[in-house]
Amino acid sequence: MTTKKTTWARVQMLIIASVFFGPLAIATWMYYGGALHPVGRTNHGALLEPVISVAERLPGSRIEELGDGYWVLIYSDTGECAEACKDSLYTLRQSRKMIGKEMDRLKRLFLHGESSPDKVLLADEHAGLMTLRDGELATLLNNKKPAALAAGGYFLMDPLGNLVMYFEPDIDPSDMVEDIQHLLKLSRIG
Repeated sequence: MTTKKTTWARVQMLIIASVFFGPLAIATWMYYGGALHPVGRTNHGALLEPVISVAERLPGSRIEELGDGYWVLIYSDTGECAEACKDSLYTLRQSRKMIGKEMDRLKRLFLHGESSPDKVLLADEHAGLMTLRDGELATLLNNKKPAALAAGGYFLMDPLGNLVMYFEPDIDPSDMVEDIQHLLKLSRIG
């Protein structure tokens, strides 16, 4: 009779141990077996590596002053602001609005060339858009863009003045917003 009690006690102990150690063993097997690693990428924009500090590269640029501790979404077009440029400015504006309650952490900057942008257009349709003419910054951005990606996109600068991401010109604004929201959520600055 004591043998049955001892056997039953051991079975109960094994059941309790398997309830605790079983999931741990399965999770370990899945993690190291590769079943839990995500497939593909999670970001839609291109992370810029190595990160470049604009303040270090261009100490005289006004972008640091304009950014002033905020995230800055930059669109650069050094030519005339034609239809494609106007569409990009619209995407810039709408992307910021789509961020929602965190949109106050993000500023927009239009980096233009020799010809000044239409002030009436900017006042009527793009209130709050900062404009800057800085040839050295435009050259830096052009050189920093990943060579395999199309030119004319958007750059994201963090509150410390580092260029962190590049978004292609034809990106779906909701994809760009998803990446920016993710960064804002993870960031303790700006």
